[in-house]
Amino acid sequence: MIRRAFVIGHPVGHSRSPLIHGHWLARYGIAGSYERVEVPPEDLAPFLSRVETDGWVGGNVTVPHKEAACRLVGETTARARRLGSVNTLWLADGRLHGDTTDGEGFLASLADAVGPCWMDEVGTVLILGAGGAARAIVGALLDAGANRIVLANRTAARACGLASLAPSAIEAVPWEAIPNVLPRANLLVNTTQCGMKGQPRLELDLARLAEEAIVADIVYVPLETELLASARARGLRTVDGLGMLLHQAVPGFERWFGVRPDVTPELRAVVEADIRKTA
Repeated sequence: MIRRAFVIGHPVGHSRSPLIHGHWLARYGIAGSYERVEVPPEDLAPFLSRVETDGWVGGNVTVPHKEAACRLVGETTARARRLGSVNTLWLADGRLHGDTTDGEGFLASLADAVGPCWMDEVGTVLILGAGGAARAIVGALLDAGANRIVLANRTAARACGLASLAPSAIEAVPWEAIPNVLPRANLLVNTTQCGMKGQPRLELDLARLAEEAIVADIVYVPLETELLASARARGLRTVDGLGMLLHQAVPGFERWFGVRPDVTPELRAVVEADIRKTA
């Protein structure tokens, strides 16, 4: 039987998930498919109600459906409930289950780029943005043992809402306060769209960051954002957004197709080539 998985979003044409999962299906010789499905918000609930009858084994959820899907699936993991978001769905015991693997993917990309003991070097994390990606990353950092996270967002109320997840560990500050936080940040993470192709620049002077700081950007088009280029020019360690994209895909593939795939240099090269071709 050919097992079919999907990625749903609106729009969904930009998603590179089919490239990732198609690579793994071919590598492991699995008879399966992974398909893009355009689902407008008004069609989300009907689509999810038909996952089993339409012959899917599960799939991924991308913008703008992650929070709405969390409310609609039958079962969610504890971390998905805490964060109010899902990006991975699967069928089990006749029910649709959901989890969020974005944070897990982020931590794995850090370990790949910096080393498995990166958390030992991090005292304060400064996160730019307070959207869905920031929620997933904050949750993963808390689970990994982070005890000092500073959130800066242009909309203060959104940052304060996210900080309420763990008031003793998370501090929300105004966007204008970023220069004052930089000297004490060991890890800087951009979760905004600033710096992405077609989006506004991220205006940020890294001069006040410590020499041992790590700079991560979840944007992966372009592969090296202006933020990462500035950090590299200063000799800082950098983590691009492609690693997070690749690693967050691993748990879903394992659930749908029964094999835990490896994130290899070959896979990264395939996706990098596609990004450069379309960038």
